[in-house]
Amino acid sequence: MPFVAAEQPKCPKCGKSVYTAEERIAANAKWHKTCFKCGLCHKLLDSTNVTEHSGELFCRHCYGRKYGPKGVGFGGGAGALSMDVGEHLGNKTTEMTNAHHSGNF
Repeated sequence: MPFVAAEQPKCPKCGKSVYTAEERIAANAKWHKTCFKCGLCHKLLDSTNVTEHSGELFCRHCYGRKYGPKGVGFGGGAGALSMDVGEHLGNKTTEMTNAHHSGNF
């Protein structure tokens, strides 16, 4: 009976065989060390900074940028603030003033 080599798992990034000496495991797959990098910034990853989304690898920073919360209070800065008073919700425009309200306190 002829010798038949065991089938090696394929790297999801390049499609080539991954051998035990060079494997990195994430997202239920085995990756080459050189293929184990962020999908956005291409930084090499390790077990402390890897995150996964739909089978694609990201560093924590890029994952947060791409899939993290968005909107006011989530890193938009003062440039993202809006002067919308909610007119589309039925709110009426009011004039802001520093005048003291008498008798309300």
